[in-house]
Amino acid sequence: MILLVEDNRDDELLTLRALKKNRIVNAVVVARDGVEALDYLFDTGMHRGRDMSVRTHLVLLDLNLPRINGLEVLKRVRADERTWFVPVVVLTSSNEDEDMTNCYASGANAYVRKPVDYAEFTEAAMTLGRFWGSMNLPAPRRTSRR
Repeated sequence: MILLVEDNRDDELLTLRALKKNRIVNAVVVARDGVEALDYLFDTGMHRGRDMSVRTHLVLLDLNLPRINGLEVLKRVRADERTWFVPVVVLTSSNEDEDMTNCYASGANAYVRKPVDYAEFTEAAMTLGRFWGSMNLPAPRRTSRR
């Protein structure tokens, strides 16, 4: 399962369309702000009681989110042993070197600038979906980083 954290409806639709067009078969759940993303990942708030056996294999995370920004979401994901090893790819329009540095320092697995061109965006989404959703092997559930 892929968790797409994106508040821009156009970027959400482009990402979903690109994944589907490129036959990325993973189910996708969309969270439209940082609070909703954390609720989904940690079985709280509006997502309390969800089926936690459905494993999140990838988080595609925008940085500029309402309520809780993407960097804070990333930090909380990395601070909790339940989500230590979930790959987080920051997918953002930010061109700021400081954002990139902060994301990598906080545990991002990759930092991808959203291409403006539709064809490039589709290619980027396909590549991300294939690698992180199909080729990358997730860490075992009970792995400890210590």
